[in-house]
Amino acid sequence: MPKDRNQKLKILYIARLLMEETDEEHTLNTEEIIARLAEYGITAACKSVYSDIEALSRFGMDIICKRGRSGGYCLASRSFELPELKLLVDAVQSSRFITQKKSEQLVKKLGALASRYQAAQFGSGVYVPNRIRSMNESIYYNIDEIHAAILANRKISFAYFEYNVYREKVYRHGGARYRVSPYSLMWNDEKYYLIAYDGREGTVKHFRVDKMESIARERAAREGHRVLEALDLATYSATLFGMFGGRSTAVTLRVQNELAGVMMDRFGYDVHMREQGDGTFLLDVTVELSPQFYGWLFGFGTQVELVAPERARGEYRRQLRAVLRQYPADTTRGGE
Repeated sequence: MPKDRNQKLKILYIARLLMEETDEEHTLNTEEIIARLAEYGITAACKSVYSDIEALSRFGMDIICKRGRSGGYCLASRSFELPELKLLVDAVQSSRFITQKKSEQLVKKLGALASRYQAAQFGSGVYVPNRIRSMNESIYYNIDEIHAAILANRKISFAYFEYNVYREKVYRHGGARYRVSPYSLMWNDEKYYLIAYDGREGTVKHFRVDKMESIARERAAREGHRVLEALDLATYSATLFGMFGGRSTAVTLRVQNELAGVMMDRFGYDVHMREQGDGTFLLDVTVELSPQFYGWLFGFGTQVELVAPERARGEYRRQLRAVLRQYPADTTRGGE
């Protein structure tokens, strides 16, 4: 690159040096900046460096000059503070749905928002058990396509699949494409879900984004705006267990008082609880009745009782009996 063209880029190289090489604990003095510019074939005098740094400060870069023998210029603040970047890095590294390769790429990009000294504090990554190794990176493009469809107020179509015991894809509806009105994306239990309105059935549904394939925007506009706008995503999420849908039903639970915090964590701080004076309270919530809900309930043993409705109690009893039949008493070992 010709020398005069390099000179025109001098202020940009100074900005890069300040972003990559300095922070509140590391500075570059004028002589060091001049020496580093020379590596790019740029000559500079002290006066021109002062002028460029003043211009960058007026532009909005938070550049301060530290006095003393070890003083110099540094970038004091950035768009993201170091604790914020560490939080984002931890979130990326801990996510099971992000592949190892993509996790490393994202962390490297986050590191570019800090000085090289700060980026070195991000470490080499955290161990994530049961990371989805076989998943390709199509999920990122799926998410992007869904967001684009929502912004454009368009329906989407896609193929939806599950895996069989041979790890082969088995497409729902015989491979026929789903056509829905996308509303929002939800992060639940380490997975992304699409919340959408199915106009044919007139219901709100959710789909695993990593099991959606060949997403395409349709020409038709989205439907179900009134239903979707009235949907409280926090409440909707609380009714689901393991994101398995079922029959939406109002239920009453009798719960031991020591589980009050657990119930608020699950159903929200404003959940309706009625203290009974015998060490328990009654909890009124709406849930999607499913085997996953009953499994969650069973995990509390005798600390939580499903009081009403009787139909749900009957389903729960039948499920418990079905499981118990799989574990008959072993009389040869003195089983009960």
